[in-house]
Amino acid sequence: MSKRRIIVGISGATGFQYGVKALQLLREMDVETHLVMSKAAGLTRQHETAFNRQEVESLADVVYPTGAVGAAIASGSFQTMGMIVAPCSMRTLGAIASGITDNLLTRAADVVLKERRRLVLMVRETPLHLGHIRNMATVTEYGAIVFPPVPSLYAGPQTIDEMISHSAARAIGLLGLDHPSLPRWGETLAATLAEGAQA
Repeated sequence: MSKRRIIVGISGATGFQYGVKALQLLREMDVETHLVMSKAAGLTRQHETAFNRQEVESLADVVYPTGAVGAAIASGSFQTMGMIVAPCSMRTLGAIASGITDNLLTRAADVVLKERRRLVLMVRETPLHLGHIRNMATVTEYGAIVFPPVPSLYAGPQTIDEMISHSAARAIGLLGLDHPSLPRWGETLAATLAEGAQA
């Protein structure tokens, strides 16, 4: 694979901004992004953000309609580093756990798993019932990584955007891609906090 490629899926869970931030960070890292958004994601975008569809799509290198089940990312022969679903709704989680590939987002996720590539799911729901937890366990057994976007307060975020950026960068890191702006404990972050405590 000559160029690093990542599939970005955005489903209809709250937290549309996580998908946008993932696209922005990956662009800064010169990673080729292939975007697919569920129909419900459009409703969340309209409700939670000021982005229009064209603005979001312009952040990706390639954009696919959710019904395009014959697209490149639906085939294992199309090489990628993996996929991030940000955010991942419980509906999408359940479909992946059940092997239901009824749209391009869930098909692409299924392909990533069968090819033994990395799949990071930023699952977004609370509280959780037993079915949610069992689906998380199932996809974990398949090889996926369940990564709820829980704010890392130790990083000292000052804005909502900083919290979103940190979670998105951590999720991207699980794909083997380290964004240079991500503060890491034991490196720059611990030293910064120690200096603040001494001041």
